[in-house]
Amino acid sequence: MAVEAVSPDWEFDRFDDGSQKIHAEVQLKNYGKFLEEYTSQLKGIEDALDDSIGDVWDFTLDPIALQLLPYEQSSLLELIKTENKVLNKVITVYAALCCEIKKLKHEAETKFYTGLLYYGEGASHTSVVEGESQIQMGRFISFLQELSCFVTRCSEVVVNVVHQLASFYSSNKSATKIIESSGVHFQTVFEHLGELLSVLLTLDEIIENHAALKDHWTMYKRLLKSVHHNPSKFSIQEEKLKPFEKLLLKLEGHILDGMIFQACVEQQFDALGEGVSVSKNTTFAEEFALNIRTIFTNVESKLGEPAEIDQRDKYVGVCGLFVLHFHIFRTVDKKLFKSLLDVCKKVPAVTLTGNIMWFADAFLVAKVPAAAKMLDKKSLQGIRTQRDSYLQQKAQMLVKDVQSYYVFVTSWMMKMESILAKEKRTDKFAEDLSNRCTIFIQGILYAYSISTIIKTTMNLYMSMQKPMTKTSVKALCRLVELLKAVEHTFHRRAMVVADSVSHITQHLQYQALNSIATAKKRVISDKKYSEQRLDVLSALVLAENALNGPSTKERRLVVSLALSVGTQMKTFKDEELLPLQLVLKKLDLISELRERVKIQCDCSFLYWHRAVFPIYLDDAYDYAVDAARIHYMFSALRDCVPAMLHAKHLESCEQLLENYNLEIMDVFKEHLLDKLCKEIEKDLRLSVHTHLKLDDRNPFKVGMKDLAHFFYLKPIRFFNRFIDIKAYVTHYLDKTFYNLTTVALHDWATYSEMRNLATQRYGLVMTEAHLPSQTLEQGLDVLEIMRNIHVFVSRYLYNLNNQIFIERTSNNKHLNTINIRHIANSIRTHGTGIMNTTVNFTYQFLRKKFYIFSQFMYDEHIKSRLIKDIRFFREIKDQTDQKYPFERAEKFNRGIRKLGITPDGQSYLDQFRQLISQIGNAMGYVRMIRSGGLHCCSNAIRFVPDLEDIVNFEELVKEEGLSEETQKSARVLDSVLGDLTSNSAEGTEYFKKLVDVFAPEFRSTKNMHLRNFYMIVPPLTVNFAEHSISCKEKLNKKNKVGAAFTDDGFAMGVAYILKLLDQYQEFDSLHWLHAVREKYLREMKAVVKEQNVQATSQDEKLMQTMNLTQKRLDVYLQEFELLYFSLSSARIFFRADKTAAEENQEKKDKDEVSKTGNSDSSSSSSTDPSMK
Repeated sequence: MAVEAVSPDWEFDRFDDGSQKIHAEVQLKNYGKFLEEYTSQLKGIEDALDDSIGDVWDFTLDPIALQLLPYEQSSLLELIKTENKVLNKVITVYAALCCEIKKLKHEAETKFYTGLLYYGEGASHTSVVEGESQIQMGRFISFLQELSCFVTRCSEVVVNVVHQLASFYSSNKSATKIIESSGVHFQTVFEHLGELLSVLLTLDEIIENHAALKDHWTMYKRLLKSVHHNPSKFSIQEEKLKPFEKLLLKLEGHILDGMIFQACVEQQFDALGEGVSVSKNTTFAEEFALNIRTIFTNVESKLGEPAEIDQRDKYVGVCGLFVLHFHIFRTVDKKLFKSLLDVCKKVPAVTLTGNIMWFADAFLVAKVPAAAKMLDKKSLQGIRTQRDSYLQQKAQMLVKDVQSYYVFVTSWMMKMESILAKEKRTDKFAEDLSNRCTIFIQGILYAYSISTIIKTTMNLYMSMQKPMTKTSVKALCRLVELLKAVEHTFHRRAMVVADSVSHITQHLQYQALNSIATAKKRVISDKKYSEQRLDVLSALVLAENALNGPSTKERRLVVSLALSVGTQMKTFKDEELLPLQLVLKKLDLISELRERVKIQCDCSFLYWHRAVFPIYLDDAYDYAVDAARIHYMFSALRDCVPAMLHAKHLESCEQLLENYNLEIMDVFKEHLLDKLCKEIEKDLRLSVHTHLKLDDRNPFKVGMKDLAHFFYLKPIRFFNRFIDIKAYVTHYLDKTFYNLTTVALHDWATYSEMRNLATQRYGLVMTEAHLPSQTLEQGLDVLEIMRNIHVFVSRYLYNLNNQIFIERTSNNKHLNTINIRHIANSIRTHGTGIMNTTVNFTYQFLRKKFYIFSQFMYDEHIKSRLIKDIRFFREIKDQTDQKYPFERAEKFNRGIRKLGITPDGQSYLDQFRQLISQIGNAMGYVRMIRSGGLHCCSNAIRFVPDLEDIVNFEELVKEEGLSEETQKSARVLDSVLGDLTSNSAEGTEYFKKLVDVFAPEFRSTKNMHLRNFYMIVPPLTVNFAEHSISCKEKLNKKNKVGAAFTDDGFAMGVAYILKLLDQYQEFDSLHWLHAVREKYLREMKAVVKEQNVQATSQDEKLMQTMNLTQKRLDVYLQEFELLYFSLSSARIFFRADKTAAEENQEKKDKDEVSKTGNSDSSSSSSTDPSMK
C-alpha cells in the first residue's frame, strides 16, 4: 500500500485521523450506487425481453436463450486414457460405435422422417395441376438417393457392431481373449443397436403408410416410359436414360418396397475372411439373448407406470434385436416371444414419429414366421380385440385423466415456482438440490405421460379409422394445453433452472464418484492379483476420470461402458449398485433436461390431426372464461414449423408453411374471430335497443357469456403475424358502424351509443366516424321533405312560437317532430346550397295550391255569397259600430255546409281551411329553413374570434413569401370565411321573395275575384275554432285519431294571402276580433245572470248545464284569442304595418338616395384631385 512507502523521516508523525475510512466509505457508497443503477438497467433489459408481447413465447424468436447442453471438446481417445491399453481400445471401439449410432438417429429424426412424412403436403387437393405430382417426385429423387446412402450406412454400422461384439464374446477356445468377458455385459451397446434398428423400422413404417408417395412414384415411372419413346421432346440424351432407370429401380428395391429393416437383418454377418464367426458363436448367441432379456425386463417393469420415460422406444428396439437375433442364430426363445407379445395388452401400439403407429404383434408375426406358427390364431385375435377395447376404455377415461393431470400439473407448476423462488440455504444446500432434481424429473415424467396419452389415442383413432367423440377431442386438446404449460414453466424459469442444473449435475457426479471410490478401495485392498481385477480397477479409474468433468453425452457413455466392465467380480454390493444406477439415470435426465422437455412437449404430430382445431375453437368460444388457453394451442400448432422446413418436394418449403398458415388462420377466423365479432355486434345492438323488447335477455333464463375475456388476451404470435383479437373485433365494429352510418346518416347517434357501450363493456377503443351527423329523432331529412313537400305539409302541423313541426298522426306510439336543430344538421350534411333549392320547390308547390285557391274563390256559390256579405256589411257597419256581425259568419259557415259534404264529413269550407293551412305550413317550413341555415352558419363560424375584424390570410401568406399552394389555400379560406360571415350576419329574406313573386299576379285586375278573400276570413276563423277545439278535446280521449294541440299553419296562410292581396286594412276594418269578443262576453253575462236567478231554485241539473255552457263559451273565446295572437305574430313576418303603396314608395325613396350618393362621390372625386 502507499502508506507503507512513506519515508522513515515521517514515520514518527503517523496517526489515524479517520480520513481513510471516510474515503473508503464514500467509494463503497458510489460502488453501491453503481450496482443499483446497473441492476435497474439489467432489469429494464429483462423486462423488454420479457413476455410483454404475448403470454406465450415463440421459442424460435427468443432474443437471448441459454443453451445448457454441454459439448465435449475432447475426442474419445483423449477421454479414454488408462494404463490398461487393451481396455482402452475395447471401450473406445464401443464408444465410437454408440456415438455413430446416436448421430445417425439424430439425422434420421431431424431430416429423413420429416422429409418423408411431409411429402405431398402443401398442395391443396383441388388445385393439383396435371403433372404436379411427377414434378414433386422429380424434386424428391435426390432426397431418396440421400436416404438410400443413409440406409446403407446404417446397415454397415449394424454389421460392424455385431462383428465387434462377436469378436469380444468369442467362443473360439484357441483364439486369444482380448479381456476376460465372462462377467462383462455391454448392455449399453445392445441398447444403441436396438435404437439403430428401430430407426430402420420407422423408415419402413413411414413409407408403408404413405399412399401418396407410392402413387407419385408409379406416375413418375410411367412418365419415364413416355420419355423413353420420345427423348428429344423432353430434351434429354438417350444414353443418360438407362443409368437413370437403373438408379430408380435400385432406389425402389432398396427403399420403397418396405424392406429396409428386413434387408438389414438378413445381411451376411459371418465374415470368415476377416476371421469373425457370428452365427456359430454360441457365447455371443447367449450373451445376445441375455442382454435382450435384461433390457426387456427393465423395460417391461416400467411400461405403463407413472415413472415411464423412454421405455416404449426401447421396447421397439428390443423387438428389433429379437428379430436380428433370430435371423443371425435361427433360434427362437418362445418364452421371450410370448412375453414380447403380452406387452401388447399393456401397450397396444407405439407412436414412432408424427402419426406413424407401430403394432408389435403384426411386426413380430411378420418378421419371425417360425415363432408365429407356434401361436394359435385366437391369441393373435385376442390382441386385436384388446386393442379395440383399450381404445374404448381410453375414450371413457379421458375426461377423468384430464382432471387428474390438471391437478397434477398445476400443483407441480406451483411447486416449481415456489422451490425456484426460494433463497438458497447454504446449510441445506444438498437437500435443496435433491428437491429441485426430483421436481424437474417429475415435470419430465408428467410431460411424457401426457404426450403418450395424446399421441397414442389420436393416432390409434386415425390408424384404426374410428371416429372420435367431441368430448374426447376436447379432452385431448386440454391435455395438449397441459403439455405446453409444462414446457412453458420450464422455459419461463429457464434462468433459475439453468443455474440449478449445473449444481444438480455436480451433486449427482459427486454421489456417483463416492460410490465408485468405495468400490475402488475394495478392489485395491484385495491383494490377489489377476488380469481381470486389473481390468476392473482400470475401468473404475476410467469412470472416475470421465465423471470428473462436465456431464456431456460422451462422458456419460464412457462411464456407462466402463461400469459394464467395472461391476464384475462383485466390486459393488447389491445395495450400492442400485443407488449408483439410479444416480446415473438421474444424471442422464438432468444433463439433457432442456432437450428432453423439448422432445416430450413437441406437438408437431398435431399437423396430422389439425381437423380437431375447429372443435377446439368452438369449445374455447363457448367457455370464454378460459380464453387464455388459446395461447397454448397456438404454441402447439407452431411446433410443426421446424419439421416442415425439411420438406423437399416443393420448390420451397415456404409454400408448405404458407398453406399451413392460411389454413389455420381461416379456421381461426371462421370458428372464433368472426363468431365473436357477430356476437359482440348483436349484443351491442340489443343492449342499445332494449326499449324495443326484441328478445328475452334475462341472464337467469338464457344464460350469460362474458366474451370480454377474449379482449384481455395478449396478441397471439403465429408465423410472421400477431393475432390481436381485440384489434380485430375493434376494426370489424369500426368498419361496420362506419359503413352503416354512411348508408343511414340519421342513425349516427345509435352507433355512437354502441361505440361507447363497446368501450365500457368490452374495453374496445373505437374510432370516431367523423361523418356529418344527423340527429337521432330527425324523422325526415331536408331532402326527403323537399322531394315530398305536398305530403309533408298535409301530414305535419306547425307551431309558430316554438318553430317546430309535429306529425299529425302516426302508426307507432311516437310522433315525429322536426325543429331548427334537425334542419341545421341536415344543412350541415348536405351543404347550404340546399336552402335555395328548398325554397324553389316550395314556390312550385305554392303555385299549384294557389291555382286551387283561385278556383274556389271563383266558384259562383262562394263569390255570390261573399259579394252579398260585403254589401250587407257596408250597409249596416254604422249600426254595428263598424264590427262584422258574428251571426253572419256563422250563417255563411252553415250555408256552405248545405252545399254538400265529403264522405268523411267535411264541408267545402273545411277543405278551403285545410288548403290555407297547407300554404301556411309551407311558409312555416321556409321560415324554419332560414333559421336552420343561420343556426348552421353560426355553429360553423363560432371559432372565428372576431366577426367584425377578420384577418386576411392571403395577404399574410404573401408577406411571408410562402408557396403558391399555400397562397391558394389561404385564398379559399378567406372566401369560405367571407361566405360564412355574410350568411350568418344577414340570412336571406325568403318571405319577401315569395311575396314579391306572387303579389303582382294576385293584385292584377284579371284576378278581381280574389279581392273578396278578406270577407271569407271570419267564417274561416269560426270554422277553424270549432275544428281546433274538437282536435284538442280528442287528446283526452282513448281513441286519439285526429287529435292535435296546434295548427298555426292556418294563421300563417291567412297572413300570407292577405299580404299578397294587400288586404290587411280591409280585414282590419271588419274589427272581427272585437265582434267575437263582444258576442261571447255578452253570452257569458247572460249565463251568469241566469245562474243568479236560478241559484234560489236549487235545481242541480240546471246549474250543471249552466256551468258547462259557461266553460264552453270560455273555451271558444280563448281559442279565438289564440288565433288572433297567432295571426298578429304571422303578420309581422309579412310587414303588416305597411300597405303595398307605402312599400313601393319606400323602395323608390331608397333607390333615389343610393343614386344621389353615387353621383356625389363621383363629382367630389373629379373636382378635387388634390384631396387624394
